[in-house]
Amino acid sequence: MPTFYPEGLLMDLAQNRQKLSSLWALEEACQNRTILEARAIVCDSDHNLIVDLGAFRGMIPREEGALGIEDGSTRDIAIISRVGKPVCFLVTGFESSSGQVTPVLSRRAAQQICMDEYVSGLMPGEIIGARVTHLEPFGCFVDIGCGIPSMIPIDAISVSRISHTRDRFTVGADIKAVVKSVEDGRICLSHKELLGTWEENAALFAPGETVAGIVRSVENYGIFVELTPNLAGLAEPREGVAAGQHASVYIKSLIPQKMKVKLIIVDSFDVQVRPDPPDYFLTEGRLRVWRYSPGCAERVMQTVFYEEK
Repeated sequence: MPTFYPEGLLMDLAQNRQKLSSLWALEEACQNRTILEARAIVCDSDHNLIVDLGAFRGMIPREEGALGIEDGSTRDIAIISRVGKPVCFLVTGFESSSGQVTPVLSRRAAQQICMDEYVSGLMPGEIIGARVTHLEPFGCFVDIGCGIPSMIPIDAISVSRISHTRDRFTVGADIKAVVKSVEDGRICLSHKELLGTWEENAALFAPGETVAGIVRSVENYGIFVELTPNLAGLAEPREGVAAGQHASVYIKSLIPQKMKVKLIIVDSFDVQVRPDPPDYFLTEGRLRVWRYSPGCAERVMQTVFYEEK
């Protein structure tokens, strides 16, 4: 089965560079319908993309810029926003004018192959790779292959709640995700299931330790501090603490029956740091049921991806 990469991962591979090295190699790629990748450098007034192939300048006509452009289900911003970024494509032909050859390219055709041979076969619970493309307050948009978009809703990113997706991800980051559902060809993703259960995360800590955390919310009854993306604890109220601050916290107790971590804030402070790359407990395979809560817990927290027949 062919491997379909998010845009940006194919461009620097030796095989891709070789296919862009000469007109003969591009003609061979055209005949074999090989997906290639290069950087878009201009979007002209007609919304055709000009692509830097090295020795040549290729052109992706507007209607070939993405799946859905021709029927209007995808907006032209999907083309315009690719300027300066890698784009995947098939070579579909060549035009010659005044002795200059211009390869004609199709990003839409590359995406259609990816959709037919990869995306359409994805199943709930399957763990896949993705690349973060942009961040919104409500969700993280990702490329799951050849520029085909999907989204991770903010509440599916981690068990510990965040106020914005930029609290967890950066644009361009390569991450893992799990297919939550497949509906009418649309892939909905989740992420929190890959970050470990309560027990797996709690095992990283012990009562009596003082550790680093991030203040996620301040309530009148206490302060929620994230120790890991899938483990947060409640600290006693303390003046001068604000959401988003980093903190050093003393761990009073870990209570698996209630899935609680009791904390005391030693200090809190402002610091601007990029989110750490996710530390995954799962990176491959297919999940049927993922249970976050310990077996002894009073309530069950789990995700069911599919039922056994």
